[in-house]
Amino acid sequence: MIQLKSRLNVIDNSGALIAECIKVLRNARSAGIGDEIVVAVKKARPISEKTSSSLSAAKIRKGDVRRAVIVRTRKEIRRPDGRYVRFDDNACVLLNNQQQPLGSRILGLVAAELRFKNWVKIVSLAPRVV
Repeated sequence: MIQLKSRLNVIDNSGALIAECIKVLRNARSAGIGDEIVVAVKKARPISEKTSSSLSAAKIRKGDVRRAVIVRTRKEIRRPDGRYVRFDDNACVLLNNQQQPLGSRILGLVAAELRFKNWVKIVSLAPRVV
């Protein structure tokens, strides 16, 4: 469960490393896997002069405010067959204005529940779905 001030790892290649939740985009106190949130980037990769000249590199800086979707949580989730799934960390993927992933790659596993919440693009980019 992600709530206000929760820190998340960013697992795409957009340039952000750590983000902090500043708003849950549904009328609830907390968000789970597949929910959309608003995050502030707390730590980002440095932008070199070589990558700043190319248009493909996303210019994510510390302090940027973006939307993100949660792909992993430490809080366990119950599957319909009775199993519980829990991850080692909280992680998210940054989104653009068209609700598509900002990065072109996803660098870790994601939960299978994303497929049922219509985040098929994120599931297709992920190397492993658990």
